[in-house]
Amino acid sequence: MQPTVLLFDVDGTLVTTGGVGRRALERTFERLYGRLDACSSFRLDGMTDRAIVRKALEAIGREASEVAIDAILPVYVEVLEREVSEADMGRYRIHDGMREAVDASLRLGLAVGLGTGNIREGARVKLSRVGLFHRFAFGGFGCDSEDRAELLRIGAERGARKLGKATADCRVVVIGDTPKDVAAATTIGAECLGVGTGSFTAEQLLARGATHAYGDLSAPGALAALLGG
Repeated sequence: MQPTVLLFDVDGTLVTTGGVGRRALERTFERLYGRLDACSSFRLDGMTDRAIVRKALEAIGREASEVAIDAILPVYVEVLEREVSEADMGRYRIHDGMREAVDASLRLGLAVGLGTGNIREGARVKLSRVGLFHRFAFGGFGCDSEDRAELLRIGAERGARKLGKATADCRVVVIGDTPKDVAAATTIGAECLGVGTGSFTAEQLLARGATHAYGDLSAPGALAALLGG
């Protein structure tokens, strides 16, 4: 098998959280700026945390400086911890086939990491609630870059180093649920395996250029496509 790096998105791909991320962001802005509506005018799916905070600051007429963003994110993580701990577990779940896919990939010696717009601490909070975070030894995160393609590139490089290979010698697969995942994977020359577990169907993701797409990773052929079979 060709040395392979897998980069899993978090929200809408690995897990559905019942909207805890949006609620945490809204309550963070309410605490810091007295505005509960900072994120109400735009969609969050596919965006990086830093880009979301930047856009929310602009939406309420505040300077979106790096210093301001850096000050907001630790408060967001604190609020997120509480939101996740109080989340309705009937709406907070791992998507079908994901746990099995991660386990199978690890058994085969693939480099299994995250490729997510969440900052690392945000990803830790969200995935620890369902016992998944420890399965990912590396990643590219929203704290590495505000640009999704660049954070994926960083994640791919980290995965390749774990395998003792150059990135160019590795098969890199991005697993995601939005056209932004597809576009970013294409930008770095990676495959994209789309899952229709978020706001977009498998057919829509294929139309945007995904290498493969399935309703979820329990679908026939999905695991084989992921593993390169």
